[in-house]
Amino acid sequence: MAVATTEEGRNGEVRFQGVIENTADSVLRLTKRLAAPGARAVVCYEAGPCGYGLHRLLTKLGFDCAVVSPAIIPRRSGDRIKTDRRDAEMLARLWRAGELKPIWTPDEAQEAMRDLIRTRKQALEALKIAKQQLLSFLLRHGLRYDRPTYWTKIHWRWINEFRKFRCPHQQLAFEELKRAIRQIKERISTLDLAIEDAVKDWRFA
Repeated sequence: MAVATTEEGRNGEVRFQGVIENTADSVLRLTKRLAAPGARAVVCYEAGPCGYGLHRLLTKLGFDCAVVSPAIIPRRSGDRIKTDRRDAEMLARLWRAGELKPIWTPDEAQEAMRDLIRTRKQALEALKIAKQQLLSFLLRHGLRYDRPTYWTKIHWRWINEFRKFRCPHQQLAFEELKRAIRQIKERISTLDLAIEDAVKDWRFA
């Protein structure tokens, strides 16, 4: 995690503080080193794949902390050289100039619900892929379904009629493709029940 600081005012000095690990201990040491008597530091960082743990930690330590979406950070059209140091320094300058707008940050309960919903969405995407893989397998063997609607009871009955392919390995592959679909559908059902149960106590229910 690259860190840069800037002093107040248009001509305030921008300093690169180096790169630290994204751990609570490293962040705590950094905040102690940068804390100045009588001054209140304001922190911002780009949203990324690590979630909002850093935001919650800095807020707990008493800092004003904002999370900024990378998509809305102004970029110079000719600035194609991207490094962690340049990004950190640019972020410090833009924040000081008031050109960055913080995004809404969820609390732990809201983020937990997000994780649950995101996992269900990923399962739906996996189901779509698994179904396509099974259809592709059948198509490679010249097996075409002649009705317009797929994945109905009639369609599954048609699929399950193919109980023996010429090669045992092909039969195994066929059964595994079907089993993958069943397992993913079971995952989705489990997640649906979990979401229904979690929503009962969720303040955005």
